[in-house]
Amino acid sequence: MNKTIYDILGVGIGPFNLSLAALSSSISDCKSIFLDARSRFNWHPGMMLEGTRLQTPFMSDLVTMADPTNEYSFLNYSKLNGHLYPFYIRENFFLVRKEYNQYCQWACNRLSNLKFNSCVTMISYDENEALYCVQTQDTLLNREETYYCHHLVLGTGTQPYLPDFCNEKEHEVIHSANYLMHKAELKKSTCITVVGSGQSAAEIFYDLLTDIDIEKYRLRWLTRSPRFFPLEYTKLTLEMTSPEYIDYFHQLEPEQRRALIKKQKHLYKGINADLINDIYDLLYIKRLSHDCAVEMMTNISVNALSHEKSHVILKCQHSETHNNFQLESEHIVMATGYEYQLPQFLDGISSHLRFDSHGELDVQRNYSVDRNNKIFVQNVGLHTHGLTSPDLGMVCYRNATILNQVLGRTHYKVEKSIAFQQFSPPNCESHLYNATTEDSL
Repeated sequence: MNKTIYDILGVGIGPFNLSLAALSSSISDCKSIFLDARSRFNWHPGMMLEGTRLQTPFMSDLVTMADPTNEYSFLNYSKLNGHLYPFYIRENFFLVRKEYNQYCQWACNRLSNLKFNSCVTMISYDENEALYCVQTQDTLLNREETYYCHHLVLGTGTQPYLPDFCNEKEHEVIHSANYLMHKAELKKSTCITVVGSGQSAAEIFYDLLTDIDIEKYRLRWLTRSPRFFPLEYTKLTLEMTSPEYIDYFHQLEPEQRRALIKKQKHLYKGINADLINDIYDLLYIKRLSHDCAVEMMTNISVNALSHEKSHVILKCQHSETHNNFQLESEHIVMATGYEYQLPQFLDGISSHLRFDSHGELDVQRNYSVDRNNKIFVQNVGLHTHGLTSPDLGMVCYRNATILNQVLGRTHYKVEKSIAFQQFSPPNCESHLYNATTEDSL
């Protein structure tokens, strides 16, 4: 029986692989398919708060930065749906998160190389035919299917992270990813504590602060950071999301990269400056007419939780004074971020993958993680490619790089140099100054 062989098979349909699906859909000699266990695309539904926006401009859509004329651009979506003039008049480069989700769903409805309700269960490799065999379970029809491909692109994304001392099975503790599903319950609390330092924590705190005078709960925000850090968004800093900086970062020693990325969290995990200001303004307004019970504490590490009757006890330490203390809260929202977990379906081809000394995927410069440039990853590689890894603004760059590698030719032009500044030290004589001349000045 003849079987279909795909050039690219993507596992997971998030923004990264959806971009790859859109960019590959028009390439006649590139047969692609993308699989996802979910029934449809729905981007972070638990954090789809009204009015929240992306932290990157609208040009960081699925295709524009690789192919501005592509039919799956946000501007084309806006035009076809009658939104282009309102978007123009609004004069705001940053898409509302709900609008971005709707745009991605629109693209999903038009693309023919996506298959939802398809859960990948195992991947193996056929040595004789040099093909990857991808076994799936169709969750609608309850039947097994097998796909064959030359290249894999893993876009399974990151999973909500909770510290070991947390147990989300306890209904008093939720992860920020599930905030909206629990919002009604939270608002009935006498005390809510938000734990976290980034954008999600700030958005949830602001959202709960809006109704604090109506619902009369106590609201607390704890962060390990010494202050509520804004996302640094100056233009020369933004040049660090560039091919040159990826080149520079990737060639550093692995341990040096890990140390460096720890110092750069405010470059990719900070809070929008306007949201910080909005929080302050709302606090000011609320306290003009209401005695609101609000606490915002910096330098606080939560090290353990215990349950007592209907409350949770947070065991905390102040990182600068080293004072230990306890706080009581009826509900806790842990805005503790996300982490990558290697999917179990890769066990059958684990020998193909490259790992570093920390047991993490050793992502090569072209985003491959195997020895033969056949397996690629999306939204992975903070430790190898730096702050560009989770950046939606670099999705098209990443996917153009992957597609060109798969095709063995340059189908999409990939910029190599866009920054005014230089990240690596000079390595040619023209950069060396004449010591005698300098000393004589």
